[in-house]
Amino acid sequence: MENKKITKKDIEMEIRKIIDPELGIDIWTLGLIYETTIIDENNAHVLMTFTSPMCPAGGMLVNQVTQYVKDLGFENVDVEITFDPPWQPTEELREALGV
Repeated sequence: MENKKITKKDIEMEIRKIIDPELGIDIWTLGLIYETTIIDENNAHVLMTFTSPMCPAGGMLVNQVTQYVKDLGFENVDVEITFDPPWQPTEELREALGV
């Protein structure tokens, strides 16, 4: 039986399960994930940001991203944090949050 090849869409769907504890919205919809890269069958890279550099949930979110992507079958998941560009909520997100 052949193993199913994991796609970037699979990673996206897994990351959508991670909810930001302060805003109650998944981190994909919030736009905190800038890029996902499948390096090879054992390695993945995720480039993400936080709502602010002082985000109290940052460490927890990195751990969750790492674990959720590993759960897809990757041995190594490199989660890189960047603040360039700084996170900005979309207009739709602003409306949903009432800001």
